Amino acid sequence: MIYPIIAYGHPGLRKKAEDISPDYPDLKKFIDDLWETMYVTDGIGLAAPQINKSIRIFVIDATALSEKYPEVKDFKKTFINAQIIKEEGEEWSYSEGCLSIPDINETVLRKPRLLMRWHDEDFTEHEQWFDGVIARVIQHEYDHLEGILFTDLLSNIRKILLKGKLADISKGDIKVDYRMIFPLRKKSNR
Repeated sequence: MIYPIIAYGHPGLRKKAEDISPDYPDLKKFIDDLWETMYVTDGIGLAAPQINKSIRIFVIDATALSEKYPEVKDFKKTFINAQIIKEEGEEWSYSEGCLSIPDINETVLRKPRLLMRWHDEDFTEHEQWFDGVIARVIQHEYDHLEGILFTDLLSNIRKILLKGKLADISKGDIKVDYRMIFPLRKKSNR
């Protein structure tokens, strides 16, 4: 099943997501649906809150970045009940975008290294350090679990300059190639 993506301004993007247990109903199908939805939208990652499910799951397939960052080739993981244990290093800038905030890319500062604990789709626990662009993609998706959007990390002046575009997204005054639910419009765009 391909889910619609909820757009900027939707309250589901601001909720802190809840941990789940291995007996979460239809977990395998839900994860498959997350992957399918992410691929249809040409995303690199997708978090459950972006489809209005306030649970701590996100998926990442960084293959699309492998031409510029060969170290991410074949990086494909499911993260369940993820927790960032530690972040370190000097912040570095990178242009980020988001399926819930289409047509906006902004430079965001993040730490280059993190220690993450999570469960995979079989509920096997992992703890691992991630670096560079993979750390960044994980941080971006993890933020969705915490109710944080990349636009929250921008300077006040950038937020002011983006206010009109963000309002347009909330109202659905934007063209996208995938289904979305807009908070200030009753129906999705398809």
